Amino acid sequence: MNLALVEIESTTTYNVEVHVLSEYLPHNSRPEENLYAFAYHVHIHNKGDISAQLLRRHWIITDGNQHTEEVKGDGVIGEQPFIRPGEAFNYSSGTVLRTPVGSMRGSYQLIAADGTPFNAPIYPFTLAHPRALH
Repeated sequence: MNLALVEIESTTTYNVEVHVLSEYLPHNSRPEENLYAFAYHVHIHNKGDISAQLLRRHWIITDGNQHTEEVKGDGVIGEQPFIRPGEAFNYSSGTVLRTPVGSMRGSYQLIAADGTPFNAPIYPFTLAHPRALH
């Protein structure tokens, strides 16, 4: 499992941390058909001084052959959560790769309660079959 920590700014007004934990899903995978399923569990914590709403997501998913797929859309898992200072929003989702190793990165587009839009980058994290890496 992999953990990636992301802070968007060092200011106290717009301070969001994103933690991502990924896991291989053997029961949903079919390696003989080059289909490797992964779940990723996201924890978005508003450490800032102002509430913010997550409006959109943008994921860049890259497999071990450097094939890239972009996923954009409103909210996450059908929601556009409003996250107050000190609160967090958690969700899980998944993806399927054609290789046993890959990565994901992206960003969330948010709007603060004062009307200020900002992005929260999600730094790359690894998706890997347990025996694919050393």
